[in-house]
Amino acid sequence: MTKIYGSGKNAVTALDGVSLAVRRGTFLAIMGPSGSGKSTFLHCAAGLDRPTRGEVVLGDIRLAGLGEELLSEIRRDRVGFVFQSYNLLDSLTVADNVGLPFRLAGTPVPTDRVRAELAGVGLADLDDRYPGQLSGGQRQRVAIARALVTAPDVIFADEPTGALDTRSGKQVLELLRGVVDRTGQTVVMVTHDPVAASHADAVTFLADGRLAGELTRPTPDQVADRMTRLGDW
Repeated sequence: MTKIYGSGKNAVTALDGVSLAVRRGTFLAIMGPSGSGKSTFLHCAAGLDRPTRGEVVLGDIRLAGLGEELLSEIRRDRVGFVFQSYNLLDSLTVADNVGLPFRLAGTPVPTDRVRAELAGVGLADLDDRYPGQLSGGQRQRVAIARALVTAPDVIFADEPTGALDTRSGKQVLELLRGVVDRTGQTVVMVTHDPVAASHADAVTFLADGRLAGELTRPTPDQVADRMTRLGDW
């Protein structure tokens, strides 16, 4: 797919003919320098933005041509999001934050499922707390539980450890890795951190909006070395 912002002399090509397939039940990391198109790719793949050319297929659904209302339903029901800033509502309890997708859909909140997801991320005893009472790592785990509660086709994680200390970040990455291995969930993560990327099954590199190679079963040293050579891709 291709994504161009602006027009004429002011046109900026954020993605230039990027074609990528993600196998179900895998953990993929997307890496590249600033301005390489990582976040644009994630936003287009998740249905948050539309590519200028090309198409996005989520499971058996082609997103091109869908109206905003239907796109919103797909994002709510079939896509999970984990952001660097958590995106939790401070006025809601932990349990209510996890159950929010159901409230937005106007359907009853399955409290058993909410409890199960909180237990799965190690927060079973904090369901009545508020986000402001939690550490950064705990808040990110609430966000992961919320992303998982609708059993989505894929979870998109945008720098999920960017605001965390090393220990909390490691716990979040191990949790995402465990979700893939244990449940067969699909995770696509944008990151700048070679250690974070090493938890993935594969790393796809972007440079200047184009694909710039891939590593499978990556180690942090391999990822860091490849990042230093992206200018020569």
